[in-house]
Amino acid sequence: MLIVETLLILMGFCVVLAVLARLAGIPYAVALILGGIAIAFIPGLPRVRLDPEIALAFFLPPLLVSSAFRTDWTAFRRNIRTILLLAVGCVVFTAFAIGAVARMMIPDMPWAAAIALGAILAPPDAVAASAVLKRVRLPRTLVTVLEGESLINDASSLVIYRFAVAAMAVGSIAPAEAVGTFFLVGVGGIAVGYAMAWLALWIIARLNETLLETTLTFLGAFATYFVAEALHLSGVLAVVTAGIMFGQAQHRVFSARTRLESVFVWEFIEFVMTSLIFILIGLQLRGILDRLDEYSGWSLLGLAVTISLALIASRFLWILPAMWLPRRIHSLARHIEPPPLTHTIALSWAGMRGVVSLAAALALPFDFPQRDIIIFLSFCAILATLVAQGTTLEWVIKRLGLAMPQHPHGIDPEEAKARLIGAQAARDAIQARADDVLYGPIARDLLGDFKDRAAHLERISKGGGAAAAERAARRALRLEALDAARAAIREYRHRQGLPEELLVRLGHEFDYEESRLRQALG
Repeated sequence: MLIVETLLILMGFCVVLAVLARLAGIPYAVALILGGIAIAFIPGLPRVRLDPEIALAFFLPPLLVSSAFRTDWTAFRRNIRTILLLAVGCVVFTAFAIGAVARMMIPDMPWAAAIALGAILAPPDAVAASAVLKRVRLPRTLVTVLEGESLINDASSLVIYRFAVAAMAVGSIAPAEAVGTFFLVGVGGIAVGYAMAWLALWIIARLNETLLETTLTFLGAFATYFVAEALHLSGVLAVVTAGIMFGQAQHRVFSARTRLESVFVWEFIEFVMTSLIFILIGLQLRGILDRLDEYSGWSLLGLAVTISLALIASRFLWILPAMWLPRRIHSLARHIEPPPLTHTIALSWAGMRGVVSLAAALALPFDFPQRDIIIFLSFCAILATLVAQGTTLEWVIKRLGLAMPQHPHGIDPEEAKARLIGAQAARDAIQARADDVLYGPIARDLLGDFKDRAAHLERISKGGGAAAAERAARRALRLEALDAARAAIREYRHRQGLPEELLVRLGHEFDYEESRLRQALG
């Protein structure tokens, strides 16, 4: 029971940290890592040794699937060149750059261990950046690149990480063999992810049950990872591939209720997994520091500051030339317009590290050379990027003039136009049935509401204060009507009695309608 009680207390602590982060206006990940440091030094807490085999297998599959699930694949393909420059090129450059700096600062650290440290710290974290990006409106291209990078960079960095750990175990790996194996492992992982996702989607299409569909996507994430790893292929690439396929097929295979409820399920899973991994490494930090008694406090501080600065600088050193040089070097790239300098600076500064790096650090084998100093430096570098970059990214974006102002009438014209297209198509479908013998009277009854909705959206798409006021009035009236309906049903239940199941079902319908109204008219 002690483990259960401890986990519940830690999760409660995470909720408190989340509330404090919101009140302080800082990214949630910053509060978590500072809380993890505080927990590490609370007297009496048990020493924790997490099995390295569990670290990646337990935390990565759901986190990667949740990230891939919400990827805009069309926008991803449109920006694939820039995304690959960051997610593959920048990751490889950062892994070897940090490895070289670590080797220079700690001469007795083997090269494979130094590269492992570089691979751990190479991928920026999507969760850390999303907390900031939600508070400001950025150009869509910039958001797509950041989200697309975070989707692939975990896979590329963890492939390098696996090779570094394997090289440390066997002594060395020939470069030619490493490159060949890299592509074999990657392509094989993608194939396994495709096959497993196809199987899961085939089953889901025949379930027609929200709870089972959502559960199967969760189990599918782990099954995909374990199958790929059992075949000695990239479990990370397999999971990312499966997540992308789930996201692409959701409107074709999943029911409307599954799509709606799975968003909350995956957000909860992401919150729990992220919180736990920060807390777990916090609990291990005290023991790690005790085992680093060969280093003085100043020596550890110097190492941490050097690695952190090198990590931040390496992203600038790659991105600034990478966005401009291809166009000047190769004639085929001259038709591609490089991104504005402000976009390049924002991309360079959005390099916070987070949960994937922590999971990879925890997954190092217990007998891995320099394991404790690698975990310590990883923790410090993550802390430095989250605090230095995570708390200032919003300010940097605004100073660069990239923050797009909210539309003065509360809704983006592009969104209103998309809603108008959908409303017009729905109106036309009902209109086509107006003269039907069977459906005609019903269609004519419905037609007025559909016409009214389309006309309202058309006014919004053209802008103007009157349209904004009308939208606010519509929302207020509809929400008032929903509140009246809830109150009337509660009163009826009090007088006449209603089955609890029926009351819950009606309540869910009202909640869905309120959610739709707040999203469409908010």
